[in-house]
Amino acid sequence: MIDNSALTGKPVLIAATGGTARHSLVLEHAMRPLFAYLRATVVPTAVYAASEDWGTGGGDRADGLASRVARAAGELAGLMSHRPAAARQVEAVIPFERQLAALWP
Repeated sequence: MIDNSALTGKPVLIAATGGTARHSLVLEHAMRPLFAYLRATVVPTAVYAASEDWGTGGGDRADGLASRVARAAGELAGLMSHRPAAARQVEAVIPFERQLAALWP
């Protein structure tokens, strides 16, 4: 469970692994709309790694896993570097005895 405003304005990189490349559309058709609903700032490049992406030696290819990760990470770093420092919210600690006493009038 997450509050609707918990991710508002937060930079997000969508990434997942799966068995086949056919599952990669889940990132664009399910995860991206979910983060849009939660008002997060999602980087344009999503990274999906299928079984064929691991250990194939294709890391130097323009469309290889390593290049997709580098591109997405660069986009995320760009978003992070332009964010103002968040003000730290300090929650008041309510003693357990007082919380317990509040249960019975």
